[in-house]
Parts: sequence; C-alpha cells; structure tokens
Amino acid sequence: MPAAVVIGAGPNGLVAANKLVDAGWSVEVLEAQPEPGGAVRSDRGAHPDYVSDVFSAFYPLAAASPVLAGLELGKEGLAWSHAPRVLAHPLPDGRCAVLARGAAETAAGLDTFAAGDGDAWLDLCTAWERLSPDVLRVLFTPFPPVRASLRLAAGLRAAGGLRLARTLLLPVRRLGEESFHGEAGRLLLAGSALHADLGPEAAGSGGFGWLMCMLGQAYGFPVPVGGAGALTAALVRRLERRGGVVRCGERVTEVVVRGGRAVGVRTAGGESVPAGRAVLADVSAPALYGELVDAQHLPGRLLKDLSRFQWDSATFKVDWALNGPVPWTAGQAASAGTVHLADGVDGLTRFAAQLATGRVPDRPFLLFGQMSTADATRSPAGTESAWAYTHLPHRIKGDAGEDGLTGLWDRREEEAMADRMENEVERWAPGFRSRIMARRVLSPRTLESMDANLHEGAINGGTASLHQQLVFRPTPGTGRPETPVKGLYLASASAHPGGGVHGAPGANAAAAALSGLGRLRSARVPWSTRAGSPRAGRSTGEQPSQRRSSGTGALGRTE
Repeated sequence: MPAAVVIGAGPNGLVAANKLVDAGWSVEVLEAQPEPGGAVRSDRGAHPDYVSDVFSAFYPLAAASPVLAGLELGKEGLAWSHAPRVLAHPLPDGRCAVLARGAAETAAGLDTFAAGDGDAWLDLCTAWERLSPDVLRVLFTPFPPVRASLRLAAGLRAAGGLRLARTLLLPVRRLGEESFHGEAGRLLLAGSALHADLGPEAAGSGGFGWLMCMLGQAYGFPVPVGGAGALTAALVRRLERRGGVVRCGERVTEVVVRGGRAVGVRTAGGESVPAGRAVLADVSAPALYGELVDAQHLPGRLLKDLSRFQWDSATFKVDWALNGPVPWTAGQAASAGTVHLADGVDGLTRFAAQLATGRVPDRPFLLFGQMSTADATRSPAGTESAWAYTHLPHRIKGDAGEDGLTGLWDRREEEAMADRMENEVERWAPGFRSRIMARRVLSPRTLESMDANLHEGAINGGTASLHQQLVFRPTPGTGRPETPVKGLYLASASAHPGGGVHGAPGANAAAAALSGLGRLRSARVPWSTRAGSPRAGRSTGEQPSQRRSSGTGALGRTE
C-alpha cells in the first residue's frame, strides 16, 4: 500500500509526489491521460519535423520558483534556453515595444517612444528590486504567508508605502497612463496582464502586468530545450529514481472516504488503490468537490460556494510549422520568443469587452510564440515552430466577426477561427500565411479532452481576479490545500497561489500532508483510528468545488 496516492501527473502532482518521496513516503501517481505532464507536454502533432508545445510553452515562473530550483532538475537532464529578447509588441507603423533581459535596454527602447518613459520604467524596476524577494516568498509560501507578508509590508513602506500599494492595485490601463507618455510601456504592461484573464480595466491588473514584466526581465521567458515535455520527463525521472510510481491511463473516478478520512481512490477500471496516509488531488476544485468526493462528506456551504466558482477564459490555440521566419513588419519582433498582437491598449479593452459580453472577438488578441527562436532544436534550420492562442467566452452569445461562430467547434468553426487568427498575424507580418507548411487547431473542447483540468481551455485553474485569490481561492475562507476531508489535499492550480508552472500548489499540498502526519504522530494515535484526530488535515475554512472530470495534471500557462 502506498503511503500517498496523487491524482494527476501534471506539474503540481509530480512536484507533490517528489516532495513526498524525498520525505521517505511511498507514492503512486495516477494519471488519466496516456502520458504524464498535464499541460506541460510537447509532441510533433503539427508536423513530424517540428516540436510543438501542446499547451504551455514559456516559463518565467518556473525560472523564479524556489520549489523547482530545490528539485535540482538539471541533474535529471533538464536544460533551459532563451530567445534573444523576451517579449515584443509591434505597432502598425513598424515600431515595436520590446521587453529585454536588461532594464537599461528596455528603458532605452521606451525612451524612443517618449522622452522620460525609460526613467519611469526604471522606477518600476527599482520597486521590483526592493520587493522581489518578498513578493516571491508570498507567491511560493503556503497560505497564509505570514512572515513573507510582514516582510513585504515592511518593504512596501520602504519603497513608498501606500502610494506603491495603490499603484499595484490599479487597473493596468490607469497604471500605464500614470507611468508613461508613450505607447510602448503601456503595451508591455497591458499585454502581460492578459496572459491571465485580466482586462485593462480590471482592478489589480496593473500589479499582475508589472509582475509578469519584471519576471520576464529578471528571469526571461525560458523554454525547456527539446520541448515542454522535457520538464515533465525530468520530474518523472527524479520521482522514479527515488521509488515513486507513475501509472498513466488510470482515470480516478472516486476518492474513497471512511470515517471522515480519505483512505484511497477508485479508478474507472474498477481498481481500488488504498492510501495509507494521504490523497493529494492535482485536479480542479470543481472536479474534486463536484465529482470525486461524495457530497455527503462535504459541508453544504462549500457546495453552495462552489456554484459561484469562476473559471478563467476559454482558450483557442493553433500550432504552425513554418518554412521560414515570421516576416514581421516590425523587425525587432523577430528576436522575441513571445509576441503580443493587438491594436494598442484600446484594442485590448475592445477584446476584453467582447469576451465579457459573450461574443467571439472579431480581432482577437494573440499571444504568439516563436519556439525555434527560443530553442533552435524545435525545427529544421531556417524554419520556425510557432503557435498562437487567444481567449474566448465560455458561454458564447454571438460572433463579433462574420463567420457565425457559436461555440459548437465543429470542423467548420475550428477552421474559421484558425483562419481569423492567421489573418490577424498577417496584418503584422504580411506573407505569414505563405510560409505555413502545416497547422494544428486546438479548440476549447479539444484542449479539455487532452487535459480535463482545462475546462474549455481555461489555463489558470480559475480566474486570476482578486475575488478568487488568496483566502478566496478557490472559495471564500480557504486558501490552503487542506480540505474538509481529513487526509485529502488540493494540489492543483485551483489552490493558492494559482496558475502557472511553478509547482507551488503541489509543494504546499505535500507540506500540508507531511505536517498532518506529524500532528497525528505527536498524538500517538494508531493509523487505524487516526481519522478521529481533531487536527489531522483540518480545513482552515470551507473549500472549493464544481464539476469536471478528473485525473489529469493542472495546466501551466504560457507563462
């Protein structure tokens, strides 16, 4: 009998399993898909000579994560690669906003748009330099991050106190208007905020855009050499070398609860897998509480709160095999791994408004990835392995374009949406379509079929808006991996600190499981009766839920 069963071999599930085996636990990971990785996988699905990252691709949060650093995955063969520049946002006149690896280079570029904007950027960088150690501690420390928060509060006072706190809570449109005279700085911040589901007018989007830009400048947007799957392979190798087991094609359909405690799981094949100490679920909160745990074991308030759980936006993605580099009108975009495509901040606001009103955008904002630019192993010399994704409403009420898209996502609708995205790239890179050798279309339903955590392609495990963060994630009064069921822990991006490939939800769940064991041992209660311990796995409040199938790892965003 394994000491712990982990549901889902996404990055958080694999991190949790590695943490537990390091502590001497026997661990079995059950993954619904035929291969591990959740949303950190790569293949040759667009073209046999081109490596495509199926879901997430660029990983600044992984580069910054002390959780992943502590696993020393370089010893397992993982290597990172960077594009010459981090991020670009071309403008119609051929100029380009560029985020570089150095603050001075980024600032110099902003000054070409408006004198003084470089100094304004350096002011934001100074705030990052003062606050970054404590910001990262808050992000990667189990909730509530008391010590890290106290340090961050002290740092905020030293860096400008309430004025800086106000700045970071601003909508990103307002932050850009207050900070910069020209377009470039505003575009870098606003486009970065839309890596999550935060539009230019959303409270806190300024702080998120600032965070993503500062992470990119400090750590880059690195990619695993050879494909995103190399990160997963390193996690699996490390786990298996230490005695952990990963079983793929094993969809978990139930968490078995006896006496108020999780004692194992059942699979779709009818197998019962016991867990001697804990069950850790790298599945969405809606899947865990709405599907895997019988409602009789959950507080009614939790189930009611779960009915208000908000997903982040749906996602539509296209992978391309190009026979040459992208012919950008703005030449500086050619050296960036990630390119944002939108008609200024107003275009981003228009896009966000169409999402909010349930319409498929007619001019979709695109996050465009140039993977061969970041890692030359991804395609033959002189070519490009590329992708782009855009967000969509979950409930489509109409099409702002002319194709009559309804969200059915049959072959006609998939091809029409992919054409719409290609036409948008063509506006910024005339001749792009002539360089396409092959493409693969991944609609929201396709993404979900390949990773059940991606509800219609939602890549963040739930909205990044303030009302579903910290103590509100995934429902009010939670914020920690413990659940109302003793010995059961939420280890996915639905838990604090949320989406992104950094491993923190998995590490936090493992720490909670180990801490729960310590409390039980201190009470000297035999395992057969420990379910009655008043503190074992106790929830700090009520926990999340809603519906979804289970058994896959959480998606890391394209961050």
